[in-house]
Amino acid sequence: MASYNSLQSLYTSSPAFSPLVPVALLPYIAFTLLFLTFTLAFYVSTLKKDTIPVRETAVSVLASALGGFGVVALFCTAGVNV
Repeated sequence: MASYNSLQSLYTSSPAFSPLVPVALLPYIAFTLLFLTFTLAFYVSTLKKDTIPVRETAVSVLASALGGFGVVALFCTAGVNV
């Protein structure tokens, strides 16, 4: 029971959570990242086919990462905290 009381006092004395990225910036971050994702996806679709697709793979991986972070920012903007 002593550990529960110490945990409860630690909980009540700890500061409230504050995000590293301001919530007001989330819509702009989401728009920018998703715009870059769609731009890079269009760019990949216009590249010539190579025998070893290094450039296509690099651009696709970058677009995928930006899209992932953009969707998370968009969900957080809409109030779905993931």
